[in-house]
Amino acid sequence: QVQLVESGGGSVQAGGSLRLSCAASGNIPSSYCMGWFRQAPGKERVRVARIYNADGSTDYADSVKGRFTISRDSAKSTLYLQIDSLKPDDTGMYYCAAGPGTIIGASPWCPIGRDAYNYWGKGTLVTISS
Repeated sequence: QVQLVESGGGSVQAGGSLRLSCAASGNIPSSYCMGWFRQAPGKERVRVARIYNADGSTDYADSVKGRFTISRDSAKSTLYLQIDSLKPDDTGMYYCAAGPGTIIGASPWCPIGRDAYNYWGKGTLVTISS
């Protein structure tokens, strides 16, 4: 049984940085994608970053490119999200998720929608003040 546990959230002033962690247990196949999702108050849960397990390739939502960095430590079975230059719009619950990816052509592809991810953590709250 896969379990995901997020940590690292908190209240930070705009311009600061945070590093979120997601500790994973259980067997997550190499063909899976690991993603970070953000749910702002009153809004839908959207994927902000993802990493494809098999090759470590990453992708980001346009709104966070250049500020967010997704990474992993395979030895610790931990996924990270480094968030720099925090903005008030970054406020929300951040969730770690795992779901099946695939190869299209020669490139890995990970689903964007939350419904395609079948393992979820409970989230960690990030609050950014201006």
